[in-house]
Amino acid sequence: MSRARRRRELVIERLTELRSLPMGRGPERAFRERLREDLVSGRLLLEAPDEQESAPRHARPAGRRRRRPLLSQLATLGLAGAMMISAFATYRAVPGDTLYPLKRAAESTLVHLSTDDAERGERELASAETRAKEVASLLGSSTDSPLVSETLKDMEDSTRSGISRLTRTQPRSSKIKKFAQKQRDVVEPMLEQLNEAQKGQAAGYLDYIEGLVAPG
Repeated sequence: MSRARRRRELVIERLTELRSLPMGRGPERAFRERLREDLVSGRLLLEAPDEQESAPRHARPAGRRRRRPLLSQLATLGLAGAMMISAFATYRAVPGDTLYPLKRAAESTLVHLSTDDAERGERELASAETRAKEVASLLGSSTDSPLVSETLKDMEDSTRSGISRLTRTQPRSSKIKKFAQKQRDVVEPMLEQLNEAQKGQAAGYLDYIEGLVAPG
């Protein structure tokens, strides 16, 4: 595996791990320590060109040879650090928050960076789980907000897309049943807090995922 690909996969791994944390909580200490180690060690840095291999045959001052790679690495380190700090502030955003579009863009990037349909389907189901948590968070503030209906729809769209990909590539995957059971446990308690239109959306969703749990 190339270094560039390994770095990309490590970034995806850290972002995925961050997104899986419960809403309303900051990253765990163990996660922060792993991230700090990755940044300090350079595992999240882009590969700097080897100037000794690419440089012309004539000699260059030693100071210049050392300074330019160092500045490049420092700049990349700063950028990586800034991105991760932004991620800390973004992953807890809910619909209506200023940073929410950035959160959705990051999720979309993770999905499109998937290497195959099975992995992409799993990430779409992870997005559906996140939407369910967001609905629960929104219900704590306003049940009549149109954001609730929009988020319920996004949850169903991600679920159907993810299930379609997984059943096409892994039709007997136990992940589908586990996902459906987990979602049912999150969505069912919301019903009493939803208005009639939203309750219809949620009931239709529950009927759909119930079919995924039934023995087949």
